[in-house]
Amino acid sequence: MADEIYRLRELKQNALIENAEREGKRQRIIEMAEFLDDQPRELEEYDEQLVRRLIKKVRVFEEKFTVEFKSGVGADVDYY
Repeated sequence: MADEIYRLRELKQNALIENAEREGKRQRIIEMAEFLDDQPRELEEYDEQLVRRLIKKVRVFEEKFTVEFKSGVGADVDYY
């Protein structure tokens, strides 16, 4: 019986942690959307500040590259 209580407490703790992570990701997406709404719609030149604010990592492969945003969202871009 005690083992079951400990197991259920651990499951509850894991669920709380997952919920907090999800909420954090949701909040980062909202912040990114608000930031993008404040930006001009068309960029005419490279904006270092914008890139550093939004992009966490870019990975280059033979047939595509992957952009990982700081919000946790990713995008694959195929080469033409």
